[in-house]
Amino acid sequence: MSSTTMTLDDCRALDREDPLRNLRDQFTLPEGVIYLDGNSLGVLPKSAPARIAEVVTKEWGEGLIRSWNTASWFDLPQRLGDKVARLIGAAPGEVVCTDSTSINLYKVLFAALSQVAQSGSNRKVVVSERSNFPTDLYIAESLCRERGFTLKLIEAADLAASLTDEVAVLMLTHVNYRTGAMHDMKAVTTAAHAAGALTVWDLAHSAGAVPVALNECDADFAVGCSYKYLNGGPGAPAFVWVHTRHAGQFEQPLSGWWGHAAPFEFTPHYRPAPGVSRYLCGTQPIVSLAGLECGLDTVLAAEAFNNGFGSMAALRTKSLALTDAFITLVEARCPDRFALVTPRDHAQRGSQVSLAMADAAEADANAAYAIVQALIARGVIGDFRAGDAQMPHILRFGFTPLYLGFEDVWHSVEHIVQVLETEEWKRPEFNRKNAVT
Repeated sequence: MSSTTMTLDDCRALDREDPLRNLRDQFTLPEGVIYLDGNSLGVLPKSAPARIAEVVTKEWGEGLIRSWNTASWFDLPQRLGDKVARLIGAAPGEVVCTDSTSINLYKVLFAALSQVAQSGSNRKVVVSERSNFPTDLYIAESLCRERGFTLKLIEAADLAASLTDEVAVLMLTHVNYRTGAMHDMKAVTTAAHAAGALTVWDLAHSAGAVPVALNECDADFAVGCSYKYLNGGPGAPAFVWVHTRHAGQFEQPLSGWWGHAAPFEFTPHYRPAPGVSRYLCGTQPIVSLAGLECGLDTVLAAEAFNNGFGSMAALRTKSLALTDAFITLVEARCPDRFALVTPRDHAQRGSQVSLAMADAAEADANAAYAIVQALIARGVIGDFRAGDAQMPHILRFGFTPLYLGFEDVWHSVEHIVQVLETEEWKRPEFNRKNAVT
């Protein structure tokens, strides 16, 4: 459909033909809100409040400590990990849900560096993108300083040339949080292995958003969060995956009792649990895990539309159609106002669209932030990510196909047009920075 003919009626017709349209009924969506920030925090599943209340009032309130056994609290990290595994190309028993992405990254990067050190290798460099999510860089910087390695930051275009014989670990986020650009995991992992390096992948903007095939790609380690496209709720436990060839070889550094082979033997010395369960640490957050399970089930509900090929195929098809429609409408209706930051190529695009201001004066000013704030005031919720001398400020819009439709896309662009035409974004209240952007 060309940019000159896409209308509101066209979008409504696409919604009527959408086989996933009823999945929206799984969620509580505020009236009058178009939510384009599921890449930061997913929407509340309708099942979550009742399930969390059940855990609090019944399982905790009445079952008390017995619920570790009677309500199967004890195996929640593994049971939910198996659900995540279905979305990231892993096998049952290879994933656990626990802790935060930052903590899990510390664990797997420590394990990877330990493996390199114990092999007798002289490799002392960890490579990552300069535009990687900052917490990943902070964790890597700290570990490199502690373990005698060097963190080398590169641009994506320089990735192949950076894989020298000094590199111990390549640490990347599969889908870039700023731009939405997606790496070819299989090609990159193959290149890293050919160069003698291990790979650590952050799936924070991939899990539940794009197809991931960790085992098929022969990756080494992966972590990810669950409160974005997996709809697990604010601060929901993250997940960790380790390839089976590595999972039982090394103790992770946070050797807490929950990762012990037999935690209720209460022995004074640590004996790691087999496989990925050793990547658990302390007592698990049961209420948060219960909420996370509701979120995972909303994504897994899409399996019914994929003829046995997992949840992600149909979701990916709709995601690309939604982002294509948004790009087409923005460029048609806001000509010369924005520069597209997200790749057009489907193979290189995640499930978001990032825009920068095309005008140099606006790009250097507060325009991107203020436009996002004006849109939020209208009920179109996206977000802003600050740039610097090398990276532009961006307006960022996430597209979660579970609960977004094509009419949402049309109305969101209509609001952008109105904010620009009226110069509404120049109002003082939209130019005051909030603590969270």
